[in-house]
Amino acid sequence: MIRKSGVLMHISSLFGEYSIGGFGDEAKYFVDFIKECGFSYWQVLPFCLVDECNSPYKSYSSFGGNPYFISLKKLFDKGLLTQEELDSQIQQTPYFCEFTRLYHTRLEVLMAASKRVKNREEINAFIEKDEYLKKFCEFMVHKSVNDQLPWYKWENLEIDNDMLFMWRFIQFEFFMQWKEIKDYANSKGIKIIGDIPIYVAHDSADVWSNRKLFLLDNENNPTKVAGVPPDYFCEDGQLWGNPIYDWEKMKQEDFKWWKDRISHMLKLFDGVRIDHFRAIESYYAIDGNAENAREGKWLKGPGMELIDAIKSVAGDKLIIAEDLGDITREVEELVEESGFPGMRVFQFAFLGDHDTPHLPHNYKNNCIAYTGTHDNNTLLGYLWELSDWDRKRMLSYCGYDSPDWERGYDSILRTIFGSHAGLVILPIQDLLGYGSDTRLNIPGKADGNWQFRITKEQLDGIDKQKFRRFNEMYKRI
Repeated sequence: MIRKSGVLMHISSLFGEYSIGGFGDEAKYFVDFIKECGFSYWQVLPFCLVDECNSPYKSYSSFGGNPYFISLKKLFDKGLLTQEELDSQIQQTPYFCEFTRLYHTRLEVLMAASKRVKNREEINAFIEKDEYLKKFCEFMVHKSVNDQLPWYKWENLEIDNDMLFMWRFIQFEFFMQWKEIKDYANSKGIKIIGDIPIYVAHDSADVWSNRKLFLLDNENNPTKVAGVPPDYFCEDGQLWGNPIYDWEKMKQEDFKWWKDRISHMLKLFDGVRIDHFRAIESYYAIDGNAENAREGKWLKGPGMELIDAIKSVAGDKLIIAEDLGDITREVEELVEESGFPGMRVFQFAFLGDHDTPHLPHNYKNNCIAYTGTHDNNTLLGYLWELSDWDRKRMLSYCGYDSPDWERGYDSILRTIFGSHAGLVILPIQDLLGYGSDTRLNIPGKADGNWQFRITKEQLDGIDKQKFRRFNEMYKRI
């Protein structure tokens, strides 16, 4: 793997005027920032709709795009929104995503815009060519006319044509606007990495339109659901509730659904990270009516058969295996056999002994090294919360022995940049040097996650030349 580096920041965290980051000129401004720093990659989180906790890892569709990312300014410039409608969406704060406000107001203005379009035939043709987007749009209409009930409780299957076209318009605009951003990034030499949750939500267009591919009973309830077993952090384990794939049925269909999913994502991105990759080797299955995850069992996954199917459509595109958590020798062997780069996280480096793969001196070239992921504390927050002894030991490892530990921050960055890892990724908070109050997500915590945003002034305050020096010094340009 060629030595490169990049920045992890979801679209929602971009600055802007309309309650959440999106596909406006701000995204191009961020691409220019990345380029000036000497970075080569921009990594994002899943682009799908968020759930009731605002998480992009549980959604109504693996294929559909989040309507909140659509640039309202671009719709206004095309004459699809009035000045009054645009002004009604101006945010109340620039510092975090206003999800409640978005939920109650954004679709209303998108509906208004959809009624003014002149290219209805083009939009309908775009959707008709994609069976997954077509089903997703229908799914969202059915949910609306059934008071947002899950699909297995629907009684009204009538189609509201205005609403159906609104969702088709949303998806068309989403993909057209994103293509403009991605093309711009690629023209600047910046590649974009997307993210694929391993599982899908029970209440999703994915399950609704492909029921035979999931382990469901006659009443469409999951017979087995996903999660992870009890550990030091959670005595009951984690009951995620996602339905488990019927891997035998998937195999009989030559993994068509997965191939289509990967193909779709690699049209959006230059590479993707597969979240919870270990489930491809073996997955934790819990009875569908269980109250916690204590009694689940590890079952064998599809292994190299699925990986070969993924490779058959991915070609030479970057596929990252998220091999974190409860990792067995069998998972390590599967990652090795796949040839996909795994993940190394600096914040995990000092939890074990010197054999841990997360210590920088153990990084191999075919890996992606992170200061932290979207689920971790920020680097500064992590440093602050360490015991004095652990902090001193870690900073000493990075060549910094002064008692003024806050000045040792850059020594950690230098250690990671100088490692053998082929690709180094820093969350935007770690470029800013921000603390734990800007953490994006705390796993297991229902409220207050996924809200962090930057302002243009904060982005402009980052020392771009420092990161360019790091990239030049350690041959990552």
